[in-house]
Amino acid sequence: MQSLKRYWKTYILGGALLLVLFIMAETGFQVRSFAQERYADLQNFSKVLNLIQQYYVEEVNTKKLVYGAIKGMLRELDPHTNFMPPEMFKDFETETSGEFGGLGIEISIQNGILTIISPIEDAPAWEAGIKAGDKVVSIDGTTTKGMSLAEASVMMRGKKGSKIVLRVVRDNEEKPRDITVVRGSVKIKSVKYTDLGDGFAYVRITSFIENTSKDLQKTVENHIKNNKNMAGLLIDMRRNPGGLLDQAIKVSDMFLKDGTIVSTIGRNKNEKEVATASKKRSVHKLPDCDSGE
Repeated sequence: MQSLKRYWKTYILGGALLLVLFIMAETGFQVRSFAQERYADLQNFSKVLNLIQQYYVEEVNTKKLVYGAIKGMLRELDPHTNFMPPEMFKDFETETSGEFGGLGIEISIQNGILTIISPIEDAPAWEAGIKAGDKVVSIDGTTTKGMSLAEASVMMRGKKGSKIVLRVVRDNEEKPRDITVVRGSVKIKSVKYTDLGDGFAYVRITSFIENTSKDLQKTVENHIKNNKNMAGLLIDMRRNPGGLLDQAIKVSDMFLKDGTIVSTIGRNKNEKEVATASKKRSVHKLPDCDSGE
């Protein structure tokens, strides 16, 4: 019996080993085939790049060509996936810090058209009369057709005090209008508070930047301190264009007892990122209400 057990174990392990080797061989073939196909595509790109470098009528900036190729590749995916060179990413980080130079507008690509989502309150674009829903067809005479969000953002930035002309098409208007905006230093106050009396508070969250959750927490604490209670809190997020996801999560967590706040699921369903409420609701003095109210 002892020898039979050893034989049985050896047989099972051997069968498993053969199966593993077969799968590895099959997978290896698929990987090689995929790699060869991808390598052939990259070879084509490299050949075209070399031909341009050698025979184009003028000398070319190779880095500029490669960056342009990456932009074109991402443009094939969707309007919201963009490539940011280092200097552009640095400007993007500056915007989410709460103060930056520019027009003070949130933009998006809708149906292939550069569209104003929302002008930031009290910012240069707001004061110049730019409205949510305006479709920008040109920037300083340059058409926005085929322009990415990142490219449009770069064109709209500039030195404080300089002017920019946006040609916009507005709903219910037959002709486009040119709107001149003077660039300025845009300071975002994302949390705006009004005491409504009797323990009620009104808070408008204009966007989600890096200090939004802290400012909201401080605002609520000061209201409770000054009123000795919180009878109710009205949070207004109309025309809020969004911003930093982690700040939106932290703001939500201030009011939720439990449950999933947001989840991200990629192509691989097993790779799932989930943000859940911490069960330590910081705004604990608010009266509960039903979701349907």
